[in-house]
Amino acid sequence: MIFADRRDAGRGLAQALRERATFENALVLGLPRGGVPVAYEVACDLHLPLDVFMVRKLGVPGEEELAMGAVASGGIVVLNEQVLRLFSIRQETLDAVIARELQEIARRESLYRSGHPPADLRGRTCILIDDGLATGATRRAAIRALRPVAARIIAAVPVAAASTCEQIGREVDQFLSLQCPESFCAVGEFYRNFEPTTDDEVRHLLAASHERPIA
Repeated sequence: MIFADRRDAGRGLAQALRERATFENALVLGLPRGGVPVAYEVACDLHLPLDVFMVRKLGVPGEEELAMGAVASGGIVVLNEQVLRLFSIRQETLDAVIARELQEIARRESLYRSGHPPADLRGRTCILIDDGLATGATRRAAIRALRPVAARIIAAVPVAAASTCEQIGREVDQFLSLQCPESFCAVGEFYRNFEPTTDDEVRHLLAASHERPIA
């Protein structure tokens, strides 16, 4: 299954969620930036409120594309101990990267919401949406940050690596992926258009979501 773009993937995901999940006191949380266009379509189709939930990868210094972990809103950190050992990452180096990414989370939350307060997540069903899952490190950080406050966590993506589907499925109340291929190189290979989502697009979608009526 190849999606035209993230909005197309979101419409397919919304249909699957409508058939397989219940949404009492629910809201949709998109992981910026690429998860927000997917989440917007889900929220519109299910007539649910939309917000962002920030997660940032902790890149190895000098090898930033390689994740040594992730950090989420609320300061929840998930570490990849194998990568930390392999690169002999010192605690002070790790602390500096965490502090920098937490600062970036705060900056982006302020930017994206444009003055709107964050959604109250306490006691709610949180539907956590991204455009796809490879290793799942950022998703696990988000799940651990949500667990103390959310009544239920539903994780949903258009596509995820088969091994990641199993891992994430054990950490949430319900997990849905439209496809979980064994052969998986990158999320972008399942999209015809996988251009990067911009900050302006995230702001626009959140603003549009605030303006639409919620059933």
